[in-house]
Amino acid sequence: MDVLLFRALGLLGLAILVALAARRLRLPYTVGLVLAGASLAFFRVDAGLALTHDLIFDVVLPPLLFEAALNIHWADLRRDLVPVLSLASVGVLLCASVVAGALIYVLGWRVEPALAFGALIVATDPIAVIALLRETGVTGRLRLLIEAESLVNDGAAAVLFTLVLAWAAHGAAASGGPFGVVAALVEIAGGGVAVGLIVGLGAVAVAGTSDDYLVETAVTALAAFGSFLVAERVGASGVLATVTAGIVMGNLGVLMGSKNGFGLALTAHGRTFVLQFWEFAAFLANSLVFLLIGSAMATIDFSREGWRALTLAVLFALAGRAIAVYPVCLALARTRWAIPLNDQHLLWWGGLRGALALALALALPYDLAQRADILIVAFAVVAFSVIVQGLTAPFALAWLGLTPAKRDRL
Repeated sequence: MDVLLFRALGLLGLAILVALAARRLRLPYTVGLVLAGASLAFFRVDAGLALTHDLIFDVVLPPLLFEAALNIHWADLRRDLVPVLSLASVGVLLCASVVAGALIYVLGWRVEPALAFGALIVATDPIAVIALLRETGVTGRLRLLIEAESLVNDGAAAVLFTLVLAWAAHGAAASGGPFGVVAALVEIAGGGVAVGLIVGLGAVAVAGTSDDYLVETAVTALAAFGSFLVAERVGASGVLATVTAGIVMGNLGVLMGSKNGFGLALTAHGRTFVLQFWEFAAFLANSLVFLLIGSAMATIDFSREGWRALTLAVLFALAGRAIAVYPVCLALARTRWAIPLNDQHLLWWGGLRGALALALALALPYDLAQRADILIVAFAVVAFSVIVQGLTAPFALAWLGLTPAKRDRL
């Protein structure tokens, strides 16, 4: 127990040092964490924890998803619900199809592993880009689109991944054909949203009866982790459940200015403390997962897959993201939801892959064909995404003229 506590404090101390260095050097925090984690593995320092599916799903994802959802205003989201849902549904299917097709026809992968990889790699994790937007003062529609699309995209990717694995395990006939797929989709996605609504509304009702900010905060923690675990237990999407619970609690309890007619809003002190608590929780979760991602990457034998194959896989992922963004935005060009071209460029380049993609890869059944190939390629794509795209995001933001100062001059 003492050793585990010592290692946990050591990781926290390292995360603090990385945060201070990243701010001094004006580098994305997540990039610094990955490099620090890789350094730990290079010098054979045992972090005491390993990157596993259970760790990411049970410990890391709930606070990250809940914190982001908690800060989304429903009024703003409703205005751009069409592009957000379009990018996270049609865009996800387009991206997964392009990546899977390229793996099959260019690299000669089998259909099942190619589809599984295509489904898991569409999950975006633009933490570095969102942090950059906050630091540079970018607000409004662009930030909402990136945050909201990422949240819904994660849920859609997790649902698609589950459906692909079910098909791979049982075959199209055993899964009930198209009707079986639709039924499974409704059960997983609809069930996740339903669980999130029930837990979110119940938590807001309970928190609204208390004037103790600590009790209010404890209720939000119960909602964040409880919605995820309950949804996963009943076979629904834990990602969508936590996102839904966060949006419900945020808009009915945390982001409201005062008690409403139903007595649901939290106290003024409670609202401030809850937002600060979840910001800190997200910081801890990010620090842990990206340190472990870096540590795990340093132990992967990428040469086993071949650098040509890894390079092509990265290009396939970038092309898939482009196909997910630009055609969908083009279809909305003549509507009130039109997205400026420079914003589309940031949506594409800022669609980083991260923790969820690796969690899904680590959840692959051991008897799935080419499982080792999927893991190596997934780590390679995430490494490129976090390090290269993460490092160049500040330059992309400035070059596209999306910083507040440059927007004002346009």
